[in-house]
Amino acid sequence: MAAGKEIRGKIKSVENTKKITKAMEMVAASKMRKAQDRMRAARPYSEKVRAIAANLGRANPDYTHPFMQTNDAKTAGFVVVTTDKGLCGGMNTNVLRAVTNKLRELQAGGISTQAVAIGNKGLGFLGRIGANVVAQTVGLGDTPHLDRLIGPVKVLLDAYAEGRISVVYLCYTKFLNTMKQESVVEQLLPLGAHHMEKREGEHDWDYIYEPDAQSVIDELLLRYVESLIYQAVAENMASEQSARMVAMKAATDNAGSVIGELKLVYNKTRQAAITTELSEIVAGAAAV
Repeated sequence: MAAGKEIRGKIKSVENTKKITKAMEMVAASKMRKAQDRMRAARPYSEKVRAIAANLGRANPDYTHPFMQTNDAKTAGFVVVTTDKGLCGGMNTNVLRAVTNKLRELQAGGISTQAVAIGNKGLGFLGRIGANVVAQTVGLGDTPHLDRLIGPVKVLLDAYAEGRISVVYLCYTKFLNTMKQESVVEQLLPLGAHHMEKREGEHDWDYIYEPDAQSVIDELLLRYVESLIYQAVAENMASEQSARMVAMKAATDNAGSVIGELKLVYNKTRQAAITTELSEIVAGAAAV
């Protein structure tokens, strides 16, 4: 029964793994609900800032903020948002594949790149492919904090305002629903028509600026860009927990299937051993 003992050991090992994946699935489900609530709570602020920024951009056309101007520099910036931990299916792989395709497209056109990594997985990937990482932040935990995001991202924002970067892309995983997430590589700067357009039901407003229009617009657009980045990180965290819950559920189900197959093999092996022993006993009795 040496083979039977080995199979029992494998069954025990898979059962232990199943317990772990089941526990991780339950933890991810709990964190997912909190991450979704946090993501949805941030949306009203982001929408309101977007509306005010759009109104200000149309109300004061004499002043154009640097974030709305185009630059001729031959350098592009990337803000790559990934997770700090793995075990979340192909989520990081998909967004990093999209980043790689965009990098190759720009490099083929003779444009150099700079990157800011938010998340340990993205930082490791950018390091492996030799990308120019100018800033980074890892270990964000389960709750994004804007004060930890502003510093690294400000490196690219300042470079764009100074004209050293022609475009900035924001790369993250957008939360659609629990079962589906979408990898997004969208233009963050310059702020184009898709950011500042007036939506249905919105009205044009005029404002009284204090101390002056330029100071107000400068401050507001900076807050607006920061809110876009915070929302992207919140979406990415909600996607992470959803993807991890689905991946751990699939792992738990697969472990159950493997256990069933191993038990079937064990029973067949045990039955064959018993049949062999009975045959030997009958043969010995017949010989006596």
